[in-house]
Amino acid sequence: MMENEILVQIRQTVKQLCKGFPGSYWQEKDRNRAYPEEFVQALTEAGLLSSLIPEEYGGAGLPLSVASAILEEIHAQGCNGAACHAQMYTMGTLLRHGSEEQRQKYLPGIASGELRLQAFGVTEPTAGTDTTSISTMAVRDGDEYVINGQKVWTSRAEYSDLMILLARTTPKDKVQKRSDGLSVFVVDMRKTVGNGMTIRPIRTMINHATTEVFFEDMRIPADSLIGEEGKGFKYILTGMNAERILIASECIGDARWFIETASDYVRDRKVFGRPIGQNQGVQFPIARSYAQTEAAKLMVQKAYGLYDEGKGCGAEANMAKMLASEASWAAGEACLQSHGGFGFAEEYDVERKYRETRLYQIAPISTNLILSFIAEHELDLPRSY
Repeated sequence: MMENEILVQIRQTVKQLCKGFPGSYWQEKDRNRAYPEEFVQALTEAGLLSSLIPEEYGGAGLPLSVASAILEEIHAQGCNGAACHAQMYTMGTLLRHGSEEQRQKYLPGIASGELRLQAFGVTEPTAGTDTTSISTMAVRDGDEYVINGQKVWTSRAEYSDLMILLARTTPKDKVQKRSDGLSVFVVDMRKTVGNGMTIRPIRTMINHATTEVFFEDMRIPADSLIGEEGKGFKYILTGMNAERILIASECIGDARWFIETASDYVRDRKVFGRPIGQNQGVQFPIARSYAQTEAAKLMVQKAYGLYDEGKGCGAEANMAKMLASEASWAAGEACLQSHGGFGFAEEYDVERKYRETRLYQIAPISTNLILSFIAEHELDLPRSY
């Protein structure tokens, strides 16, 4: 079967599934800041969240292009994949760098949905995007590590069984390179929450289930270490391209939703005896955002094509995320503006999607840092940070 036929089938599956979760479902979750448990469970049961896990561990063993299509379609149907998208890519650190024993222990459960690996503990309040400046420490004590520190913006921690945690195992002033001395662990949160780990929700402008996490003499088994001690920064980086590409795919889906919703509305909405969509002042922003979206989609396709071929795609993944997030925001602006006052009404879903898509010019990496990366690595300009 050709890949494009697989993608058509996947999109149809997602579209049908999303019909069971209309705007009213998301409005209620947003209103109450509630986790979309039913939606996540439906995706799990359909096998969509395990698409990237190899067949030998119970997954579908499909390429990133398929995961991209899944998340794009979820967002194009008015739903939101942020509640569970980390289940797709966070496991990559475990898959690529974990031992066979660790893979056998965790991946089949993640694939079946018995285990949720949603939490990614990297960012810290004082370090922000400067990951090499994190201060959370993991100190070896016999056959355990003792961890102290704090993480922030650790989304879905309350709804996860496992966490991929980046911590310092060598003090920053004792390493030669600033990227050295960091290690990655898989933490069984079922054992650590309330036993050295404390989770505090952060209420934000969108329903994103994000938190801050505190570690106070939290003990985990020494075999929780993924790969070699001190090599964690490299391990984390290998998963970031997939994350950027999949987030870009969500943005493409958001843009599609905004463009279709705006076009449908202005085609039917009549003011002064004519459809407002007949006016160029209304048409042009929607048409421009369509052009932006189509261009960004090509960069997403280029990025996941390189990724699936095992080739370097750092610049392409970053550009895809930047261009797609800007396209979705432009489409959101056009959609909200064309709806006028109705765009602010909860029942139309425009204001919810508008708030949700704005996040992706900031997370998982800000636009300014992407531009800095391109300037340094593609244009050979002096490093600015």
